[in-house]
This record gives sequence, structure tokens and C-alpha cells, in this order.
Amino acid sequence: MTEPSRRFFGHPPALATLFFTEMWERFTFYGMRALLVLFLVDAVSSGGYGLDDKTATAIYGLYTAAVFMAALPGGWIADRLIGAQRAVLAGGALMTLGNLMLAVPGPPELFFAGLTVIILGVGLLKPNISTLVAELYPEGGARRDAGFTIFYMGINLGAFIGPLIAGWLALRYGWRIGFLAAAVGMPLGLLQFWLARGRLGGAGGQPNRQDGGAGLRRDWTALGIAVGVLALLAVLVFSGTLPVSPAPLAKGAAYVLVGMAAAYFLYLFLGAGLTPDERRRIQVVLVMFVACALFWSGFEQAGSSMNLFAKRFTDRVIGGFEIPAGWF
Repeated sequence: MTEPSRRFFGHPPALATLFFTEMWERFTFYGMRALLVLFLVDAVSSGGYGLDDKTATAIYGLYTAAVFMAALPGGWIADRLIGAQRAVLAGGALMTLGNLMLAVPGPPELFFAGLTVIILGVGLLKPNISTLVAELYPEGGARRDAGFTIFYMGINLGAFIGPLIAGWLALRYGWRIGFLAAAVGMPLGLLQFWLARGRLGGAGGQPNRQDGGAGLRRDWTALGIAVGVLALLAVLVFSGTLPVSPAPLAKGAAYVLVGMAAAYFLYLFLGAGLTPDERRRIQVVLVMFVACALFWSGFEQAGSSMNLFAKRFTDRVIGGFEIPAGWF
């Protein structure tokens, strides 16, 4: 077989590995996301938890925010401690475990513990698999851009198929079967990543430390302390020792995040000593930041208010076929 025939749309074969890993990860992520709020508000007699809309959407908002925030420590762990390849493997394993916990009938504590594990998994996998794509193109330029375009096709494909399958199975056979169907994607992606990881060569194989490993012990200690604190907090919350109300927590978290963002941009404009040219560039960043926040605020309604509206206020039956609300 010639070298060109082994390439993936004219790109390195490793791109195929990352394409399908991310496709299956998004299959799992968006398949579960399509069911989450609908499951939380559904009556207990129908297999749901019978929560009110305010509580269910607050849980969804906290979960979504935590998923995005988890990319920060996830990227740090890969760069400083274990490398991007191991981070993807660990993240995929955690996502598999977390989604299986959602599929197992049990108390709410098990379900929400599963959501927590998923957050940790996505935080490790999502930022670092994109890093691996970038490392396939050390020369950068238009070729890297084309590689990311193909990679994003995998994201969109998985995000499209996951809700279709999980949503239909949940409607037909029950919520837990829907969650199980969503959970199937990640182990498939993890398996093919493991089997084809040799294509990656040295990309992301080692941490990208700038200090030559001088602070390795300190970083592992810091991670251990952080994990210990989070574990203690989780035990206190799930045991009921530290009661948490999702709606006030979500509202408070929104104020904190907006305040942090505002304070950071004020610092950049007033206290960072930037040149006039740098300030103009930060103004562009600020505009893009606000636009991005508004876009994702609207986009994430697809997993909460739009699903609820579709379930309650739309005629979803066409020719005897009931369209699952999760498809919206």
C-alpha cells in the first residue's frame, strides 16, 4: 500500500484516530445531554426524578459550566504531569464509568456522582485531543486548519447521531436504556484510540514541561491536595452533611463567573501596563468573548428549555411516529 493511500483525506493517518475518538466522545456527550433535563423532570412513576423545571435546569447549567471549566485543570494535568495521550485515555475511561453510572437504576446520589465523574472525564479528554490534532501539524498554516476542519466534522457527526439513537431508545424502552445507549459510544472511541495510538508517534506522549521536570514533585503534590479537597467536598455533599440547593448555587455561580471575567478584563485594561496597540487587541478579544458567551448561552438551551418546550407544547407525532423530545 502506498503512503498516499494510507492517508486520511490527504492528512496524517493519526487524524483518523482522533476523528473517530472525538466522534464517539461527542456521541456519548450529546446523547446523554439530550436526555438529562427531560429525565430529571419526568415523573417518578415514569422512571424520572420528578424535579421541578427550575431545579432541573439549574443542575443542567451547573453541569455544563463545570464541563467547560474542567478543561482548565485538564489541560494543566496533561501539560505538566501525564501528557495528552494519557489524558485522553484517562478522560475516556472516566467518561465511560460516569455514563454507565447514569444507566444503572439507583438512588439520585449515584446518578449525580456519575455526572461528576463525566465532568472529570470531559475535562481531561476534550482539550487534550484537540492538542493532539495540532501536534500532527508542527508546520502549522493552512494544512493544520484543514485538519481541524476534518476533525470538527467528527464532532458534528457524533453530536448529530448520539441524540437520535439515545433519544429514540429512551422514548421506546425507558430512560436508563437511553443513557446506556449514549454510554456505548465512549468505550468504542476509547478502544479504537488504544488500538491505533501507534499512529500518533510521539505526539502528546510526554508532558510539555518548560522546567525540565524540576517542579514535578510539587505539581503532583498540588494535584493530590486538590483531589483530596474535591473528594472531601463530594463526600460532604452526597452524604447530606453539606446540603446544596441547585438553583441558588447556579445563580451564585453565574454572578461569580461574570464578576471574575469583568475583573480580569478591567485588570487588563487598567493595571496590566499594556501598550495602546495591545489594548486595541484586547478590545477585540472582549467583543469576541461577549459574543461567544451569548452564543453558547443560546446554544445550550437545546438541552434544557427547548427540550421542555418540545415535549410539552409541540405536536411531535407524524404519520404515527412520535418524534422524541430529545431530538430538539
